[in-house]
Amino acid sequence: MEKYNKFLRNVSGLIEKGLFSSRDLKKQIEDIVKIKLENAATRLNLVSREEFEIQKKIVENLKKDLIETKKKKL
Repeated sequence: MEKYNKFLRNVSGLIEKGLFSSRDLKKQIEDIVKIKLENAATRLNLVSREEFEIQKKIVENLKKDLIETKKKKL
């Protein structure tokens, strides 16, 4: 939270001095949000859609095999 407050103080100081245009501010905020989202995604160990679909098919096949095996035992 302290880093966030420091960032806001720095940005507001630069805006007051006229060193930051709204375009620069927008770019800075977009960059920070992008970095934060990437960090959050990394911590969550997210996978791509392709990897997810492959794992989903593997699980479905294993489920079918398990059901067939149970039927054979009965």
